[in-house]
Amino acid sequence: MSVLEMKVPSPGESISEVEIAEWLVEDGDYVEKDQAIAEVDSDKATLELPAEASGTITLKAENGDTVAVGDVVCLIDTSAEKPADFESKETAEVAVETPKAEAPNPNPVAEKAPASPAKETYAKGVPSVAAKKLADENNVPLSKVQGTGKDGRLTKQDIIAAMAAGFPAEATQGWGGTRETSSAKMKMLRRKIASRLVAVKNETAMLTTFNEVDMKPIMDIRAKYKAVFKETHGTSLGFMSFFTKAVTEALNLYPQVNSMIDGDHMISHNYADIGIAVSSPKGLMVPVVRNAEQMSLHEIEKEIKRLAIKARDGKIAIEDMEGGTFTITNGGVFGSMLSTPIINPPQSAILGMHNIVERPVAINGKVEIRPIMYLALSYDHRIIDGKESVGFLVKVKEMLENPTKMIFGAKAPEEVLLNL
Repeated sequence: MSVLEMKVPSPGESISEVEIAEWLVEDGDYVEKDQAIAEVDSDKATLELPAEASGTITLKAENGDTVAVGDVVCLIDTSAEKPADFESKETAEVAVETPKAEAPNPNPVAEKAPASPAKETYAKGVPSVAAKKLADENNVPLSKVQGTGKDGRLTKQDIIAAMAAGFPAEATQGWGGTRETSSAKMKMLRRKIASRLVAVKNETAMLTTFNEVDMKPIMDIRAKYKAVFKETHGTSLGFMSFFTKAVTEALNLYPQVNSMIDGDHMISHNYADIGIAVSSPKGLMVPVVRNAEQMSLHEIEKEIKRLAIKARDGKIAIEDMEGGTFTITNGGVFGSMLSTPIINPPQSAILGMHNIVERPVAINGKVEIRPIMYLALSYDHRIIDGKESVGFLVKVKEMLENPTKMIFGAKAPEEVLLNL
């Protein structure tokens, strides 16, 4: 018998341990080389652990265990023969996506109980990443789904089976009123985020300055050019590219905002790596658009879309989130009117966007209704003075209200800005 010891690889520099978020296979299963066998959480991202060889697997760690980089987490018997009824991952997923029609279940919520009851662990009833995403997209009440995964965890197949069976009307209406409580261990990523946020509040002199921007010029450009922009560049024209471009120009004028503290030194950057906060099934992620100061609007849009899709699908890599010099977060997509965003360390500033609301404003002595967005710049007062912070935000406002200021020497400013 030839046995391969699979050790935890290093997800990135400075990471010494990870947490087994979920085993995607059972003890004793046959696995193929490069098949994803587990999801592991580090303090920066969630990663898939691929099998290093084909064979029968023996698990050496449980869901929720914290293991050091280099520790053995499973054994693979490479001498084992592939079972005749073995289905590859791709084949199994296709079968799950297209289940055969079955007779209606008179009690659709109650699934057939497993042969032996799942042991009581924190994993019981906790959905996998794919299951949570599918349930959220289809408003499936997780409390009404019986988990068949290891230790009672909810799998994607459980959600699909529950959707096919259907739910009684009362299952999706309001709260249950049972006064039950539940407890689940926070993921390593969430614990790290929590400690970092508390550290920022305790270790920085964080202040927030506010301003407002009239979004009509940007909205007029989008309305006029969005169709030809998409036809030319193959991507939609959103607000984020305008904000990213305005920020990079303002950072060039106010380099303190693009700096950070290292001991008793100030580290300044002659480039703009802009972190864009995006929502993912694992929480808020901040992938970085590298050298955004050199990009055109369509290049920024494409890069943001690429990174957002990776974060949504749980495939974002640690290197995609390292090394940002400034961050933009958009609470407006969730309806936020105003907030004070928290700095993303070791950066020294973060710009918060908010929702666009029609408000009465004075224009040339007359009251007009304009689409207004409130902006918030949180900054570390240890390195950025009020003059620089206010000046930076005013410059961002000026460029958004006069988009042609983002480029110079253009004979057709709007079209050059959009690369049309």
